[in-house]
Amino acid sequence: MIDLKKVKNNILKKESFYCLVIILTIFFLDRYSKLEIIKNFSDNTFFLNNFINLDLVWNTGIGFGLLSSDSNFIYNLTTFTIFAVISSLVYFMIVSEIYEKTIFALIIGGALGNFYDRIAFKAVPDFIDIHFYEFHWFTFNFADIFITIGIGLYIFKDIFKKKHEKFN
Repeated sequence: MIDLKKVKNNILKKESFYCLVIILTIFFLDRYSKLEIIKNFSDNTFFLNNFINLDLVWNTGIGFGLLSSDSNFIYNLTTFTIFAVISSLVYFMIVSEIYEKTIFALIIGGALGNFYDRIAFKAVPDFIDIHFYEFHWFTFNFADIFITIGIGLYIFKDIFKKKHEKFN
């Protein structure tokens, strides 16, 4: 059950303002990077070095191109599910302690960047192509980086918490 009093009290804390700044910073960094790539690299690949290219790819699925489909129903269902997950993360961020708030803010900032693209472009522009000779990793963007960092920190926090409880 949602504790509305706890939600209201936590929204008014300064930590919530800091998390909003994190979310907006990530969102606008992501927007800026994608718009620059769309404007400057839409028709060609730019080789940064032997391991990183900038190559615009439009992703209609979720992370790593999963659930990519030409079906409007699948696309809309996936988009609605992403909206529901982001909404849940916002709630968890609001009622969490400060270290978890920060982790959720990283994930939400990135997720909002990709969600915006799904609504505006009907696809997410991915452009960072990491490779080693002919082996290419999945193409991704800055939003994906922050989502991955947030999820990694959450998993690390959970493992550390369990190990700490085990020794106490």
